[in-house]
Amino acid sequence: MSAAGGTTGRRPRLSTLQRLWQLPTGRFGLIVVALILLTAAVSLVWTPFDPQRTDVPSRWAGPSWPHVLGTDATGRDIASLLMVGARTTVLVAVGAGVIATLLGLALASLGALTVRAVRETVAVVVDILIAFPVLLIAMMIAAVWGGSLWVVVWAVGIGFGVNVARVTRPELRRVLHSEFVLAGRASGLTTAQNLVRHLLPNVAPVFIVQLSWGMAVAVLAEAGLSYLGFGAPVTQPSWGLLLAQLQQYLTAHPLSVVWPGLAIAVSVLGLNLLGDGLRDATDPTLSRARSAARTHIPEVVS
Repeated sequence: MSAAGGTTGRRPRLSTLQRLWQLPTGRFGLIVVALILLTAAVSLVWTPFDPQRTDVPSRWAGPSWPHVLGTDATGRDIASLLMVGARTTVLVAVGAGVIATLLGLALASLGALTVRAVRETVAVVVDILIAFPVLLIAMMIAAVWGGSLWVVVWAVGIGFGVNVARVTRPELRRVLHSEFVLAGRASGLTTAQNLVRHLLPNVAPVFIVQLSWGMAVAVLAEAGLSYLGFGAPVTQPSWGLLLAQLQQYLTAHPLSVVWPGLAIAVSVLGLNLLGDGLRDATDPTLSRARSAARTHIPEVVS
């Protein structure tokens, strides 16, 4: 017991997930991403109706039971189409994220840890590739090889992997000259060991934000390409394809267009906010600031 009547002590160390949940942005992002993943998983085993089954007498039914979001021009249940479309969203976001991660880390490592000639070559290649918008690259690839989800995944993954490399490379160079990396090198650690043990954990906050943004761009790119006819085939429901099909009837049935548009907007917002929350939860500087702010201040007893 202190003289002021209070007690001091350290609070238990919070995990990254706990710190993420304490942040409003992280909490919202987690909920949105969890709902998308849950919807995609449930759609594998159950949907209210067969998403491809047409029912002409029920066409343009308003929100009601059992069609909670209504039906489209052929009587298909919009809620079922959105549930199955969530699988496409997850596939594109995760696939593009994995490709962007591998390519971004490879280019960033080459551009930061190798000899000068290789570093300069990588920098020039990255600067050239980054001049082309991701969506334009995807459209050009789709025009040559035909529209498919894998074209979207690879195009967005490659396009955003270059963005990840551009942002991550300066961070790697900065951390490379820090004292703990130099000490590790002096103690006999190889470049690969230093990369795994010291460099990557310290650039993780920046990398995570870029990656989450890339996944959000992947969702938007898939929706845009499917809307233009370059993305998901007609036999594979997606939110962008559904939006393209329903927008023809926007004047007569405006409510039907709201649901796929809202799904795309909320998922992109959730991914972006999740990235912001992960950055704050994993950044050592911000973590120390929050810990200092939570330090117990003894109460004054009169």
